[in-house]
Order: sequence, then C-alpha cells, then structure tokens
Amino acid sequence: MRLREIIICIFCVLAAAGLLFLGSQRLDSINAQRSEMKLVMNEPLENAPPSLAFATVALGAFRGLIVDVLWIRADQLKEEGKFFDAKQLAEWITMLQPRFAKVWDFHGWNMAYNISVTIPASRPQERWQWVRNGYELIRDKGIEMNPKNIDLYRSLAWIFQHKIGNVMDDCHKYYKLQLYHGIKPLLGPETQEYFINMANAPRNIQDVLADPQTAKFISELAENDPVFLNQDEIVESYLSLRQQPKKFPEKTFAVIDRYRQSDTLENFDIFAKAYHLRKTWKFEPELMVRLNETYGPIDYKDPNNVLPLDWTQADVHAMYWAALGLEKAGKKGEYQFEELSTDRIVFHAIQALYTRGKMIVYTSRVPSKNDPNEVTEQESVFLYPDLRFFDRYDSLLRTLKEKYRQLGQDDEILEVPHRNMLKRAVLLFYQAGHTDKALKVYNALRKDYPKDQEIQVSLNEYARARLMQELKDIGLSDATEIITLMLHEGFARYGVHDDDEAYGREKMAKEVYDHYQKEFGDEGVDRVLLPPFNTLLYVGLSSFINDQRYPEDLRMNLIQRIQVERPELYEKLKDQEQAVMQELEQLQQQQQQEQGQQQ
Repeated sequence: MRLREIIICIFCVLAAAGLLFLGSQRLDSINAQRSEMKLVMNEPLENAPPSLAFATVALGAFRGLIVDVLWIRADQLKEEGKFFDAKQLAEWITMLQPRFAKVWDFHGWNMAYNISVTIPASRPQERWQWVRNGYELIRDKGIEMNPKNIDLYRSLAWIFQHKIGNVMDDCHKYYKLQLYHGIKPLLGPETQEYFINMANAPRNIQDVLADPQTAKFISELAENDPVFLNQDEIVESYLSLRQQPKKFPEKTFAVIDRYRQSDTLENFDIFAKAYHLRKTWKFEPELMVRLNETYGPIDYKDPNNVLPLDWTQADVHAMYWAALGLEKAGKKGEYQFEELSTDRIVFHAIQALYTRGKMIVYTSRVPSKNDPNEVTEQESVFLYPDLRFFDRYDSLLRTLKEKYRQLGQDDEILEVPHRNMLKRAVLLFYQAGHTDKALKVYNALRKDYPKDQEIQVSLNEYARARLMQELKDIGLSDATEIITLMLHEGFARYGVHDDDEAYGREKMAKEVYDHYQKEFGDEGVDRVLLPPFNTLLYVGLSSFINDQRYPEDLRMNLIQRIQVERPELYEKLKDQEQAVMQELEQLQQQQQQEQGQQQ
C-alpha cells in the first residue's frame, strides 16, 4: 500500500514538472502578446516617495495591495477636500494599475470638477486649464488603456455636456469660447461633403508625401523654413502657417500663394485638418460623418440633404464620445445600466441642440474690472433654440424606448423624458408661430399619453398655461426660449404686415427680458445673465430669416421693410450683426489677404 502511494506521488510530481516545462515554453509568446495588447504594467513610478517606490518593487505581483491602500487614501482625501493630494495619489494608481478604469474616471473628474472650482471665477483661464486637463486625461490616456470600458466614454461625454455645455459653472461661457476657437479652424466649410473628404484622407504623412506634387509642395516650404524638414512637425507647422502667417517668413507664405486653387493644396489642407482631428482631438472623421447623417439638423427644403452638426458645440462632443462608447463597449441584446446612462448622454445632447443648438459669438462693451470708468470689449457666447433638431430628438427617443422595452425594462425609464420633451416642443413651435407643427406634436402627445390630465385641453389653452408656468419659475433656458421665439414670431407677423401683433410680441419679449434681468441681474454672476436686448433682437431676426418653413421671398422682403420703415431698428441690428460676425471676419481675414496678394 505504501509503495502504491509513493508511485502516485512520483507520478504527480513528474506530471507537474512536465506541465510546468510545457507552460514555460509558451511564456515568451504570451509575454510578447501581453506587450502588444498593453497588458504589461511594469512602468516605474516617477516622483513617488522612496517608501512607495521600494514597496512597489519589493511586492511585485502584490502591487494590487498597494493600489487598494492608495485608492482608499485618495478617496479619503477627496472627502476631506484635499483635491491636489488626491490628484497625486490618483496619478500613482494609474501608473501602477492602468487597467483600473475607475481611477481614470476619478482622476479626470477630480481635475475637471473639484480642482477647477477651487480657483476663483475671476481667473477663467486657470479654471479652463484644469477642466481641459480632466477631459484630456480620460480621452488621451484612460480610454487608450481601457477601450472596452463604457464608463470612461460616459464620464468623458458628461464633462463636455455638463461642465462645458451647461450653465452650472460660473465660467461656462469662457469654456464654450475656448472649445469654439480650438476646433473651429479645423472644420473647413462645414458641409457633409467636406467631412466625407476628411474621412477619406490618408492617415499618415508618409502616404501623403508619396504623391510627387505634394512632396514638391512640402519641399518648397522646407526651402524657406527648415521646420518643414521634420516630418513629425509638418502638419502642425502647416496649420500654424495658415492660421498665423505672420509668424513665418513671407517667402514661406508665398509658396501657399503659388499653389492656391490647386488640387495639391486643397488635398493637403484636408489631410492636415483630418490628421489633427485624429491625433489631437481623437476624433475619427468617419464617425463624424455617420453622426451628421443620423443626428444632423433637418433641411426643410430638401430632407434628403445632410446638414452637419455644429462641431464647435460641447454637446456635439458629448454625443460623439457617448456614441463611440456604445459602439466600442456596448453589448447588443443585453441590458446594462452603464449603457442606458450612455444612451441618455446621446439623447440629452440632441435635446440640448434642440433647445440651444444655435450659437453666436459676439463682443460687448463692459466696464473694466480695474477701472469702472474705463470700457473694455469682452467676447461672449449666446445659445438659443434650433427647432430643426426636434424630429431627430423625437425619433431617437422612440427608438430607445423600443430598444429597452425589448430588453425587458420598464417603459417609464424613457417615457417621462419623452413626454416632457413633447410638452416643451408644443410651446416652442407655438411661440415660433408654427401652429400647424405645434398642433401635430400636441396630437401625438395626447395619443401617446392619453392619461395625462394637463393635455386634456385645447392647444391654445395648453400653450398659455405652459407659458404662465415657465414665467413663474423662469430660468436661463426658459427665458432664452421665450424671448427669442417671441421675437422670431414677431418678425414673422411684421413680415405679413400684422403690425399690432408684431409689436405685441416684441413688447412682451422685452417685458420677459426685464423681468428676468430684475430677478437675476443683481446676482453678479455672468453665467446666468442674458446678452443686451439688441443682441436678442438680432437673434430673433436671424432666427426668422434662416427659418426655411417660411417662404424665402417673405423673409427677404422683411429685411427691406425694416430698412425702410424702421431705420433705427435696422441700424441697431446692423451694428449688432457687425459685432456678432466679428469672429467670422477674423477667420476670413487671412483668405481676403491672400486674394489681395494674388491680384
């Protein structure tokens, strides 16, 4: 019996040794695959205390224990309000465990939200730097290390949607302006065709330089400025040359002038912008094209025509990252709460574009902070409704309701936001003078939600009651919608010579404006203040002039009538338009200079 046990033990030892030997033969290939898939986590800690660095090396595979201790401590520091200390610990955790997605989320959120608000609102540049650090960390590093984690996409989208796109931060207008100025030069003419061209552009400089004409073009640039000799710097140098030509020798810009209107320059320009979008903004033009097709505003003249989204807006960035997360990390046919939360980001982005999807950048004159007697010019931004997004929003919510119904989820998950959206849409279309559309939406609302007692009245009664409720509990979004759409309808009435009604709409808009400014003007917080009423007059007129639901001749005749019969208003609008369009003029200034040189 004892001999039998000895034989079994010897056999087990030999079998184990054989299995270990066979496993060791595959170790090299496994390690190679781990390196390729970025599963190796052996990067040394930088600037860490000696005790932590030693413990990391000494414990080796037990580094997870260190991470647990650091994570608990970081969370404790956050609760104590020691955000900068928590930031340092989070950096070490991301080095130790880059696959720990939760810490990337924590780290990015801590910078974008907690650290940023420790800086006074009077220093928006510093606040913006921390907000930018937060979203860039998640976008550039967190998602790269955890491409299948949907929470990181959702968190990144939320920073754009809530921190930048919303009005909760005192510096939100500054954030919007920085995002606008940062990406605007890369968008070209902003047509769907241009986005398609960017999607089809080569992905690296080597493929572009394979074209003899392009290689010749870059060679000529390099002859006048050696910075173009470095292939890694060509794209950035080219974009800088086009946007800030005065920083380069005149001979360098003369090369651009010689290639003007050539396919070589046009194709390289498209490549450079697409390359920068991919490398710096982490945007794939292919997905941008698809999102334009799926969620772009409706062209009422030609519903088959694809109008692109406004990629200067934070909500469009939020939509992109949420959509990418659903595409990369969503699980088809399986319900997960994280996916629902990410879906909510997308439909909230469409909702935001529908209620504040048009944006103007304008310059106003305000008292200097250093000297109240001195007046300075201050750039600001104003967003107002774009009703062209309603059908996109309605269609998306109905699709999502069906998606989660099939997954066995309660309909109320999305029924409440859908019902509220329809109620709001009725008033918006009604205020804009589109009573036929308002009635159509109202009928759909009553059909979908027949038990709602609030809508068991006529359209006119409902619209009046809803308006009174919004005036009672007015906020920035409500005031913006009411004022701009009242002015919108007022100009429509003025266009058909219904002057009494037109005057009544304008007067009521001014009363709402005065009421809102009285309520919030004393708070001294710029984030909730409206622009001057003259700016809103321009917004209302611009909104009507660009409303394709009205006949084109009516819209054009309105301008002529205002110029003749209300010259004082026309001059005010003209002056305001110059301020509003200042940014566009600056962007076009280079092109005008180039054309003058060519002539």
